[in-house]
Amino acid sequence: MCPPPLPPPARATRLPFLASGLVFASLSAVLLVLVSVRWSPLMSLDTTVAEALHRRAVTEPTLVHANRVLTDWVWDPWTMRVLTAVVVIALWWRGSRLLAGWVAATSLLATLVQQGLKAAVGRERPQWLDPVDSAHYAAFPSGHVMTAAVTCGLLVWLLRLHDAPPALWWGSAVIALVSVAGVAFTRVYLGVHWLSDVVGGVLLGGTVVTLSVAGHTAYTRRLRRQACDEGSPL
Repeated sequence: MCPPPLPPPARATRLPFLASGLVFASLSAVLLVLVSVRWSPLMSLDTTVAEALHRRAVTEPTLVHANRVLTDWVWDPWTMRVLTAVVVIALWWRGSRLLAGWVAATSLLATLVQQGLKAAVGRERPQWLDPVDSAHYAAFPSGHVMTAAVTCGLLVWLLRLHDAPPALWWGSAVIALVSVAGVAFTRVYLGVHWLSDVVGGVLLGGTVVTLSVAGHTAYTRRLRRQACDEGSPL
């Protein structure tokens, strides 16, 4: 016997997600190459943006403090990971164990990709005589931005998958976009990342989320077909 039909959002084809994932992956690869070879126009743009924002930051201590609170607490990678863990536990508790494992595996994969690229590229962070914040380890890609992009992307997808009311889904999508853009700004404004680092975080996060969603859609469709075939009379 076949499982009951899925709601419309869950029946969405994997092709748009797969296509989006390939676009994100292609752009990520191009940016990775440009950063690795230190393409002069990109390096000049990074330097120009970083210096302009740093000149403002050293004269705006109140805004610096606000940005540090946002980046160190609200949009910190560990805040995002705890949020993901809560969602995974809730899904597991409700019996959606495949989905819980899928979300957890996607988040873990994103972390491994992020750390692997940081080690491989080994890009230096901006250096200032009068820093307003500090950070350690390699710069590309931004871990804060990539983690936020993956976490927010997965949460918006889960709401859509569970047929959340349009107002809730759109509201969550707006919050997700503001969060990713916000954390990207804080990292460059505080002088701990280059512009291309945060763009790389967005692109790589988008790659991981869209390909994961495409994979989950394809896998669950196959499971449903198998369930139907096993329940069908010969």
